Amino acid sequence: MIASSVNVIHAVWLDPFSSIDTADRAQLDAAGISVETVRTLGELTLALRRAHMLVIRLGDSAELLQEVQTLIGQLGNTVPVLCRVDRRRMEVAVEAMRLGALHALAADEWTPSVWQEAVKGLNSPELTTKSYVFVDPNSQHLLALAQRVAQTEVTALLVGPTGAGKEVLARVLHESSPRARGPFVALNCAAMPEHLIEDMLFGHEKGAFTGALKEHKGLFEQAEGGTIFLDEIGEMPMNLQAKLLRVLQEKKLNRLGGESLIDLNVRVIAATNKDLKLAIEQREFREDLYFRISTFRLRIQPLKERPGDIMPLAYQALSRHIQGGLPFSVSPEAQAMLASYPWPGNVRELENVVQRAVVLCSGRVITPAHVMFDDAGLDDQAGYTSQLESFVQSIPTALPQHLASMAPIEIRPSEQPVNLEQAVMVSEQQVIMAAIQSTDSRIEAAAKLGISPRTLRYKLAQLRSRGMTQGVAA
Repeated sequence: MIASSVNVIHAVWLDPFSSIDTADRAQLDAAGISVETVRTLGELTLALRRAHMLVIRLGDSAELLQEVQTLIGQLGNTVPVLCRVDRRRMEVAVEAMRLGALHALAADEWTPSVWQEAVKGLNSPELTTKSYVFVDPNSQHLLALAQRVAQTEVTALLVGPTGAGKEVLARVLHESSPRARGPFVALNCAAMPEHLIEDMLFGHEKGAFTGALKEHKGLFEQAEGGTIFLDEIGEMPMNLQAKLLRVLQEKKLNRLGGESLIDLNVRVIAATNKDLKLAIEQREFREDLYFRISTFRLRIQPLKERPGDIMPLAYQALSRHIQGGLPFSVSPEAQAMLASYPWPGNVRELENVVQRAVVLCSGRVITPAHVMFDDAGLDDQAGYTSQLESFVQSIPTALPQHLASMAPIEIRPSEQPVNLEQAVMVSEQQVIMAAIQSTDSRIEAAAKLGISPRTLRYKLAQLRSRGMTQGVAA
């Protein structure tokens, strides 16, 4: 049995064609699966919050699966979907799997062992933390292509702008591949000093250099049997490109200070936001390495070119801030603002905007007054300046309820804002300082603000540099 009294799988059951009878429910109970039936998408919305899995019955097409996936994305959920399909409609089962279903079973299949096999691994932490959004047709096409590439051992190169989600796609490639049970190891080549990258990738032997007190396995060895993801590979120094090429060709490496070769069984996925062909022309990237890592290229489009993902991603980000089981919603006007914005910072910028809206929202509905974009260059666009002015005017009543009772911060005449940017800055200072003064620690203050302690430290450093944190210890 894969399920016990302490880890029963709770499945939400949606079957538009027939109801589940007592005997069939008993078979599922024997497989460790408890069932909650729903009839409509409205009931499904409420039930998904407590579900480990969703089971849906498909008819002559996978249209219902697509509707459900859209709903799940809008709610920010990560519930796996298992599809039940008529045995005469195997083409529908194939389509369901292509669209990302966890499994497809015959609609008349009730054998406990078959269901146990279908939901194997459902309680694993890795599965419960998946959080991928592929709602837009362009994204769904990319996902289908990635899942096909994942079944092969070819080296993949992910190309796309910064913040578009290249590491998310790399994880999809790993988790959709036969290597899914192996490790997934990532390195940002642009974030490490040159003298450390080689040691990080290939490791060293004891005594290889001063301070090497014991042997160290590099990331290639740590990824044995799994996948290594080399982000921003276009920033890798030329001398390391030569060594990486040799490792990829020979599938062997030797650590720094080592003499023996170590066999490797690792799949390599690389990513870049640079034009590597231009980098080759400028002698910044090796042409032979380029052809070695780009057996299959997958291009991730910027967020503005996949508008269907914007609101599902926004709801996904909002779900991380749910408190007391009450989810956030977004008003139609705010949704229109998010949909029409060009998102130069892609998904990362969207997450920033959502986090900012949560801090400013007094209730559970995000409105245009709470939506503040990063790109100040949009001030001259129609309606944007008036939206900001409306927000500034609403500052006294727009503070979150848990901050409303805090003593306000007095602004001296010399500190009065003289323009819109300073007004917004002062309002943020008021919220942050009030949270700090009303709590016993920075961790509690960050929790009240709905941000991480690291983000709070960053914002305090910004305010401190402008002389706006008098009386607050560094």
